[in-house]
Parts: sequence; structure tokens; C-alpha cells
Amino acid sequence: MNKKIRLIINNGIKKREKEKFFIKQELQCILNLYAKMVSNGTWKDYSFSSCTKEVSFNVYQRASEKPVLKIAKNFKPNYYNEKFFIKDKDGNVIKKSENLDQLINKTIWNKLRIVK
Repeated sequence: MNKKIRLIINNGIKKREKEKFFIKQELQCILNLYAKMVSNGTWKDYSFSSCTKEVSFNVYQRASEKPVLKIAKNFKPNYYNEKFFIKDKDGNVIKKSENLDQLINKTIWNKLRIVK
């Protein structure tokens, strides 16, 4: 009886399972921005959406069916600067970056007009 036993160390499945959402620091950065924008009356509501390629923080100006902005984390970026991006309501990429803090801090949110 010769059974082959394999030892698997650092299984990649567990790492991929962790990356199905924003990590704590990313979520904190997004929620700080959300609180600032709600306090000045620009944003009203939010939601999260997830698929196999990305997870996104969706921003609503009113109770509507489509979000006006999305802050998304790409799980499988083609280029290093496509890990995080901001999309408009039509799905067009407005800005993208490899670092969420830089993306949020370097975006001038007051000049980023939400088109109705």
C-alpha cells in the first residue's frame, strides 16, 4: 500500500478568500470620505456590491436605482495602477491608482460633479 500524501504549505486559496472585500484600512478610508461628503450634503446613501472581479462602494445622491459614483477594488488588475478606481454612473473610469489612500486624497471631490 503506497499512498501518496502531499503537504501543502501557504495554501493560496485562503489568501484569495481574504481578498473578497475591502480590508479594514481601506474601508476606514472610504467611510471617512463618506462621512465628510454626507456632512457637506453631497452624498446621501451608500451600498456595497461584489462580484468575482471586484468589490465596490456605491454612492447615491438620492434614493435612486443607480449609484452616481463607485469606488472599486479590482481583484485581478491588468496593470499595477488598476487596483483601485472611481467610476461614474455609466461605468466609465474617472481615476485609477494602485493605492486607495492616494486615490481618495488626491481627488478633488468638490470639483467632481455628479451629472444627473
